[in-house]
Amino acid sequence: MHKVVILGTGPAGLTAAIYLARANMNPLVIEGSEPGGQLAITTEVENFPGFPNGILGPELMGNMRKQAERFGAQFRQGRVTSADLSKHPFILSINKSEQIVTESVVISVGASAKLLGIPGEKDNIGRGVSTCATCDGFFYKGKKVIIVGGGDSAMEEANYLTKFATEVRVVHRRNELRASKIMQERARSNPKIIWSLNATPIEVIANENGVIGLKVKNNETGVEEIFDTDGIFVAIGHRPNTAFLQEQIKTDETGYIMVVPGTTETNLPGVFACGDVQDLRYRQAITAAGTGCMAALDCERFLENKAEYDFSSLSELDGN
Repeated sequence: MHKVVILGTGPAGLTAAIYLARANMNPLVIEGSEPGGQLAITTEVENFPGFPNGILGPELMGNMRKQAERFGAQFRQGRVTSADLSKHPFILSINKSEQIVTESVVISVGASAKLLGIPGEKDNIGRGVSTCATCDGFFYKGKKVIIVGGGDSAMEEANYLTKFATEVRVVHRRNELRASKIMQERARSNPKIIWSLNATPIEVIANENGVIGLKVKNNETGVEEIFDTDGIFVAIGHRPNTAFLQEQIKTDETGYIMVVPGTTETNLPGVFACGDVQDLRYRQAITAAGTGCMAALDCERFLENKAEYDFSSLSELDGN
């Protein structure tokens, strides 16, 4: 039986692994379906402290993994396909074929950005297609970009990108935006933002150097056109990767794990959540790493004092 199993190898999971390994908790880290998280498919990372000249995303995640391994963290390929958290110790199913028993769990499986699902989109992530304006906006100084989406996040990112881009075009498939009135007003009053509503994206256009345009269809006329652009930011929301938990943990209405304020504790003793799976606001590598540290410290305290906990009522807890 393991003392602690960490699910996910993004900044949160690897930070938790470093701290728990240094505390001699011998963590087992399950890599998940995307080892390294979203940073593993990111090119240049310039906003992570300690790297004045920036660092490649895969290199940063590789270094964090080596640091965790140096202190004794064990890594295992695969992903948790189901979890039985109704009794203690907990039982995790790996790849539907193997069961792992553990005294505690740190959930850092992240949240996946929703994509449009159109040709050329996935092929050009990191080559002009992005899902994070805060992460990548700096690279578009003096350039033209497109934001796809009509909610608050899209409006916020559109305004943010005007700090760098000369033109920000908002593309939305409806005539009306879903964003709150105040967010719409801020965006509409920004002279750098132009609007292409009632337009459905149908293809990302790219050459050997990356994105050069977005093909859209006018929903009223059916006419297709290509908007020239240097970058496309998809801002249609995120989906926390919590389906495998089968509602055993308390979440909000969108599936993000809810934690006790100021901690990483979930409603289940011995189960902790960190990183983007419980953060729908910031979604930055550095904030994820910070909550990974918090989860490790919370988990360490739990393991040292687990005799004080009553697990008899676990099966009665309702996640939602």
